[in-house]
Amino acid sequence: MTELDFIDQLKKLATHPAARGLSDDAAVLPFGRHKLVMTHDMLVEGIHFLSNADPADVAWKLVAVNLSDLAAKGAKPLGILMGYSRTDDDAWDAAFVRGLREAITHFGVPLLGGDTVSSGNNKKRTLGLTAFGESKGHIVPARSGAVPGHAVYVTGRIGDAWGGLQLASGKAHGADFEITAALLKAHNRPRPRLDDGRALSSLVSSMMDVSDGLLLDASRIADASGINIEIDLDAVPLSDPFVSVFGDDEEARMSAATGGDDYQLLLTASPETVLPIKLTKIGKCKSGTGVSLVQHGEQVGLPETLGFVHA
Repeated sequence: MTELDFIDQLKKLATHPAARGLSDDAAVLPFGRHKLVMTHDMLVEGIHFLSNADPADVAWKLVAVNLSDLAAKGAKPLGILMGYSRTDDDAWDAAFVRGLREAITHFGVPLLGGDTVSSGNNKKRTLGLTAFGESKGHIVPARSGAVPGHAVYVTGRIGDAWGGLQLASGKAHGADFEITAALLKAHNRPRPRLDDGRALSSLVSSMMDVSDGLLLDASRIADASGINIEIDLDAVPLSDPFVSVFGDDEEARMSAATGGDDYQLLLTASPETVLPIKLTKIGKCKSGTGVSLVQHGEQVGLPETLGFVHA
């Protein structure tokens, strides 16, 4: 059974309307004049973070990836609950707590509780966090509202976190300290686009965060909306540090588009809608299914893997 097969089994149980069919970034419950938005993400050592990663960075990332789901719903964070598996490494735990303090202070979100367990010595750490927030209003964007004719946009730059992972794992080397530091920061300390999500939430037809790869997440909007999303590979925004290390050719752009961990916002909207923040138009919604790619105005084949998928 694959991860998707397992989720399909869970969908049979998640019949409450708030679950959104387990096909969105978060659950959404009525909450007075607003909506309560809830999400839960996990990090596993060796899969979501390197075993030699700074524990403070791991704590930051655990908070940030969950808040990124709230950002995709335009929600203001209200609090978090954490699940933590301890080993016998007290220094690791202390550094993690330091990073957790930095993250909740920076994002202004309180730690309200959770659970700790002992996972035994020499076991991989498994960390979980539930975040909940309040929507801006009664409109909470989903993945399922995109329609043919709408444009596809993304915030920020794509690929920096993947580049940082290549540097952190020794698969690539930066040109100088500032470039290396910029890419490593994107990988280790992602910044969820909370303010952008609130500014956009009532104006978009669909929105989600880019966590598993731009192409894979675009395909999720396409599947949920019953359309085709065509991505222009030339339009995918790359940063100067990324280009200086990895280049700007098709291979580099494909790596950026499939690498994941960007935590930018991917959204669709009518091309007539005036959007209040700086965005990059990277494609369009069309009749059809799935995701497709163009480069230099011509169709190009999809890569074998669109992004990160658990086995």
